[in-house]
Amino acid sequence: SMAAAEPATRKRRPKGHFAAAAGRAKRPRGGAGRQLEAGMRGILITCNMNERKCVGEAYSLLGEYGDLLYGPEQFSDHEERLSGSEKEEDEDDVEAALKKEVGQIRASTEQKLRRFQSVESGANNVVFIRTRGIEPENLVHHILKDMHTTKKKKTRVILRMLPISGTCKAFMEDMKKYAETFFEPWFKAPNKGTFQIVYKARNNSHMSREEVIKELAGIVGSLNPENKVDLNNPQYTIVVEIIKSVCCLSVVRDYVLFRKYNLQEVVKSNKEDVKPNPSSLTDEQNSKAVKPETEEEEKSSKEVKQENK
Repeated sequence: SMAAAEPATRKRRPKGHFAAAAGRAKRPRGGAGRQLEAGMRGILITCNMNERKCVGEAYSLLGEYGDLLYGPEQFSDHEERLSGSEKEEDEDDVEAALKKEVGQIRASTEQKLRRFQSVESGANNVVFIRTRGIEPENLVHHILKDMHTTKKKKTRVILRMLPISGTCKAFMEDMKKYAETFFEPWFKAPNKGTFQIVYKARNNSHMSREEVIKELAGIVGSLNPENKVDLNNPQYTIVVEIIKSVCCLSVVRDYVLFRKYNLQEVVKSNKEDVKPNPSSLTDEQNSKAVKPETEEEEKSSKEVKQENK
């Protein structure tokens, strides 16, 4: 059969190759539910190297503002309630014993369902904090607004903090279907706004940046033709962050004012905290719905590409 003949024609790799690759790969800690996957919401945080310290800073910052905005976290005491449950009439009642066991397992997992839980992001220098029962967009906007106002530096290793209020599989069809409903609260008539789309993909080579931006901008336009692109000072910035096979989405306000949601930059005192003057952009540029990277960023991403080779 063809299948049997196939492996022989493949290029042979040196024997230790796979073992080495397996060693290099970051092994997700703690199995299911501990890595970023479609269906989660949370906060995507970039840092420079020190991820462990970044997670620590994130917990402390989010904990502080989480308590302020939503009150202290309630941990229900399941264990206690369980041990106090009435003794079953019949100790041999297997079903009851099973029920009890399931209850205990459920209780112990529920205790782990914290408001903030770090999960494996699937990319270096990216930390993902899964959130439960809160609105990541409101929380992160609140933090940035506070830091922008007070100019108090609160973190050392956290660079950017992006709310992720929706995730889906990173394939065009999934993303289109998902975005149609996801964008409604901001862009479906009678709602409308000016917008830009910022896009970043990590450890994913099958998505085309141009195609994604074109399709998503098209969806926004179809929800209300009055939604217009503005690359200088949009009311809304659609954040698209792709890691491996997960697409993370958000619609954020004050992206320009809050320095692309960069915690290091937002506390610097800037003369241009006044809204920037819109420079005249051609319609052609406008229709692309995305800012070209600045030369600096372009350069550094080229250097990184070189290193990666």
